[in-house]
Amino acid sequence: MAQNDARHGSSARPSVRFAPMSVPKASDILVDELRERILSGELAEGTTLPSERDLVEQTQMSRTTVREALRILEVQGLLRIVPGRAGGAVVQRPGSDAVVSSVSALIRGRRIRLTALLETRRAIEPICAQLAAEHRTDDDLAGLEEINKDLANPDSSFAEFLQANVDWHVAVAKATHNELIAAFMAALSRAIYASTANEAYGAPESRSLTIRAHVSITEAIRKGDAATAVRRMSRHLDSYAAGIPQDDKDESIVVPGITPAGDQS
Repeated sequence: MAQNDARHGSSARPSVRFAPMSVPKASDILVDELRERILSGELAEGTTLPSERDLVEQTQMSRTTVREALRILEVQGLLRIVPGRAGGAVVQRPGSDAVVSSVSALIRGRRIRLTALLETRRAIEPICAQLAAEHRTDDDLAGLEEINKDLANPDSSFAEFLQANVDWHVAVAKATHNELIAAFMAALSRAIYASTANEAYGAPESRSLTIRAHVSITEAIRKGDAATAVRRMSRHLDSYAAGIPQDDKDESIVVPGITPAGDQS
């Protein structure tokens, strides 16, 4: 009877199931460890990590794993690899280049429409003008005025004019002294350049309107007049958007390449 009960109890045991478990790659574990130590400040900027051979010995991971982890952190902008016998993997602080690459890849990969860029600029650039008017330094103002001179240079090529235009908008963002805003505007700079590289924007009348708008906004920033800076920046963006045909607004933005060619921030 006891044997029957035991058999009955065994057959009544509830079925326990486990979901498949994924084990992280060894390189991901090392990446997470090093990234946390860099971002927390434990590994200060400029610190040279141990050699690959020493890291293999210390972590007990394979040379391939260590090399892959270092390569990932280099791509993420947290390490730079210095060649030569005296070189190695050197810690660096995250910069805006990583944001520029990520946003450019998003715009290109997701085929973001020009309308989305116009809406984004309309949402943040008036705030940039406001904060610039409130926080700008003399150096910020000198930079804006220098760019305005480049914009007004009658001998500049269309490409130089476009670059000066982008530089001015990024400089306004930098004058906010808000690192997140400045980094995000730098990330949008490639898309802004691409969206303005057309015949309509290069027409003499369009150039003249752009120059006058930038000078006017710069003057409001100079005076610390935040309300006027917001109003003029909004009007400038609305005027630009109004001149773009709807069919063009529905087109995807073509960002040429996703690897930063120098820091535009």
